[in-house]
Amino acid sequence: MRGTPSGVCIWRTFPLARILWARPSSTKLFVGGLSYDTNETVLKDVFEQHGDIIEVKVICDHKSGRSKGYGFVQFTSETAANTALKEMDGQLLDGRNIRVHFAHK
Repeated sequence: MRGTPSGVCIWRTFPLARILWARPSSTKLFVGGLSYDTNETVLKDVFEQHGDIIEVKVICDHKSGRSKGYGFVQFTSETAANTALKEMDGQLLDGRNIRVHFAHK
């Protein structure tokens, strides 16, 4: 049977296990669709209303120093990250609709 290394299929017994198994818990969010004018201070100000933040990073081009239009926000808790994802995905920030997803490791 497929499922776990031991051959036990937990999907039938615990249907939600498929969701939990598929997405590891995370406190780090990817934020895409940022305006080139959005900086780390703006991003932190908008996201910190959803919980305590460990780190905010807007990715910039190493030559020009200009934003590449995406960044990351890491929260202290999964609850805060989940809330921020639900509340901020699709919202308008600096004239752009941002996309928020869990960051991949």
